[in-house]
Amino acid sequence: AVTDVYQPVERTRRITRGVLELLAELRHPLTIVTKSALIERDLDLLADLAADRLVHVQLSVTTLRAELARRLEPRAASPQRRLETLARLRAAGVPAGVLVAPVIPVLTDPELEAVLAAARDAGALAAGYVLLRLPMEVAELFRAWLAAHAPGQAAHVMARVQDTRGGCDDDARFGRRMVGTGVFADLIARRFALA
Repeated sequence: AVTDVYQPVERTRRITRGVLELLAELRHPLTIVTKSALIERDLDLLADLAADRLVHVQLSVTTLRAELARRLEPRAASPQRRLETLARLRAAGVPAGVLVAPVIPVLTDPELEAVLAAARDAGALAAGYVLLRLPMEVAELFRAWLAAHAPGQAAHVMARVQDTRGGCDDDARFGRRMVGTGVFADLIARRFALA
């Protein structure tokens, strides 16, 4: 999938559950990235797949601040709930880690080390990050979100985003789109490596 397979509709449709059942039957490997605690419903299948080293899960955590998380990701599990889910996955023997994504310059990047420490404390085996990308129409949606939710920081956020994208809102080139370029992007990469 190209998006989180644990969307709210999954509670009733159970499409992901069906796919996991098939993958478990075929012993086919998979990776899941999610912001949802609903993944816990499928712990039985994930633990079975983990027994044969066929699954890895990444919980995406953008911020530890519940209020900011509600504004950024209104239908997603709270940051604390995601960390609890990470701990439950690990307790069930499922290899799991954290994906700090997106790292939003100025708005969430100051929390990078704290998110990684909280994930470590929850049992994360791995970590990654993705610097904010603003492809096509996403840029205008994000600018509108900033104007509504962080107007005092909007110009600073967008200046840093563009610093990491060669003066543009996005750089889709492979190898650059997830981590950016430039001094600020290098600083984030170094902070991540140290943490």
